[in-house]
Amino acid sequence: MRIARYLAHGQISYGIIEGDNVKQLSASPFEPHEVIDHVHPLTDVKLLAPCVPGKILAIGLNYSSHLHDRTSPPVPMVFYKTPTSVIGPGDTIIRPKGTKKLDAEAELVVIMKDSCRNVSKEDAMQHVLGYTCGNDVSARDWQEEDRNWWRAKSTDTFSPAGPWIETDLDPHNIRVTGRINGQEVQSESTTYLIFDIPTLISFCSEYVTLEAGDMIYTGTPGTPGEMKDGDICEIEIEGIGILSNPVKLEA
Repeated sequence: MRIARYLAHGQISYGIIEGDNVKQLSASPFEPHEVIDHVHPLTDVKLLAPCVPGKILAIGLNYSSHLHDRTSPPVPMVFYKTPTSVIGPGDTIIRPKGTKKLDAEAELVVIMKDSCRNVSKEDAMQHVLGYTCGNDVSARDWQEEDRNWWRAKSTDTFSPAGPWIETDLDPHNIRVTGRINGQEVQSESTTYLIFDIPTLISFCSEYVTLEAGDMIYTGTPGTPGEMKDGDICEIEIEGIGILSNPVKLEA
């Protein structure tokens, strides 16, 4: 099932995508809801980021192909991205004037279904609603210069996500692909994640309460491509779809 968050006639709603239509839900997918008799053609709605996370946890160095000459971390390397950095499909990634290198990082994103704390690896997947495509936009020079990654990873527009939440998906063997202007720059299967999704959920929940709508960006493979003014960045994940965003230099 594909769950979208969308804008239609000035109203933001959640809905179920069926073919070329979206059927509205009576409430968010994180609370009791039902499908109501209100249908829009997808061409008549604006797809938004698929949920509004209270927090975003992201994982660094989680594919061996992204390590290069670095050592694999002994435990998941977790950092935060701000909810205000989230944008949806078709929204513009703003390249700040002050950064010299802005990269796209193609990532599978986990969407949490409900609250959990100290959950085991065996029970972790029970708390997942579904998955979406994500781009962990990264200002590389800021990432190297700063003592932490607050602006390198969380500047406004640095967390594109979408186009929807796919609930019927085995995330353990799907291909994650990143393209810039149609040219493939990243492509790898999630079978090569160093820490798999149950491990990430269990580890994160050991320290913070994961809540409904929270996002976990699971890491990026290979060597990401640089995004410049006028580029189109696409993140495609097998079984989900394509997240596409234009890039524009800050005015």
